[in-house]
Amino acid sequence: MKARQLISYLEELAPRSFQEDYDNSGLMCGDLELDVNSAMISLDCTEEVVNEAIEKKVNLLICHHPLIFGNLKSISGRSEVERCLIKAIKNDLIIYAIHTNLDNVIRGVNAKIAEKIGLVDCQILRPKRGLLNKLVFFVPSDKMEQVRNAVFEAGAGEIGNYSHCSFNVEGEGSFMANEAAKPHLGRRGEVHFEKERRVEIIFPTHMSDKIVSSLKEVHPYEEVAYDLYPLNNSWQEVGSGLIGKLEEPMSAEAFLSELKNKMKSQCVRHTALVKKNIQKVALCGGSGSFLLQDAIRQQADIFVSADFKYHQFFDAAGQIVIADIGHYESEQYTPQLIQEYLQEKIPNFALYLSAIKTNPINYV
Repeated sequence: MKARQLISYLEELAPRSFQEDYDNSGLMCGDLELDVNSAMISLDCTEEVVNEAIEKKVNLLICHHPLIFGNLKSISGRSEVERCLIKAIKNDLIIYAIHTNLDNVIRGVNAKIAEKIGLVDCQILRPKRGLLNKLVFFVPSDKMEQVRNAVFEAGAGEIGNYSHCSFNVEGEGSFMANEAAKPHLGRRGEVHFEKERRVEIIFPTHMSDKIVSSLKEVHPYEEVAYDLYPLNNSWQEVGSGLIGKLEEPMSAEAFLSELKNKMKSQCVRHTALVKKNIQKVALCGGSGSFLLQDAIRQQADIFVSADFKYHQFFDAAGQIVIADIGHYESEQYTPQLIQEYLQEKIPNFALYLSAIKTNPINYV
């Protein structure tokens, strides 16, 4: 298949518009029109990983962390980033990053951590706002079902565990076609009144073009009457962190022991065990200290994340346990997550997990 097609599957799971402003998810280098017959997945894109991909003769390298973060003013091979790009371009290796956009979806990085440590009833810890639109359109009553279903099929009307969500009101529309028009109903030069339905449907903002195109394609009117409204609602399926619960409470000591084992962490830095038992767990893969107050507000017993600085541990303030398991450790299962997702979409496609452990931190 074309690289563009495979990447479209990744962006169905985690649209690039969900990434944070500072991030650089997406295509790092390569031609999206190239044919790909295999791909390799890694947490990081290092020179060693690029060499491994070339040796395996894969066409596409999918990484969680972007290869390019800052501005590149030259590609001379003096830095590891530049050497990776030179090798990839010379060997027709496409490099693609799926970073904070994968962090920010409910089936993403944090869901994999929750799965590993046995959480249930999980929800986004800090849902994002401003990512939803409402489409309002008017259609003859006898054509409503046909048009509405086309918009549903394009991806609109999904709210949580529900699909085909809409609000519908019957009314009467009026219009007069001029001599240049080709009206579906009524006559030129005469005011026409028609029984119509007003239909309201919510959908993700990044799907606006697709949704409106599907509406216009099946709508019987020459001029389709519709409105698009940006919404400031929080979206419960997109945002930072995750919060869930253990099926049964555990002692804080036992939970930390299991956490260390399940996340293969050589060192768990934690605050005082102010909670005797742990059941409600907040978490964030990677650097998650910015979510500590969200975890406290939602009365989590413990917040599992990484990259806490010394003074930030004091912010627990006796209200919660902070457990810092390490950045690499918190995200190490992300390549597996990507592999499992793509295998569902394209089961006969060759997908490899990198054998390189990219963690730059060692413990003694």
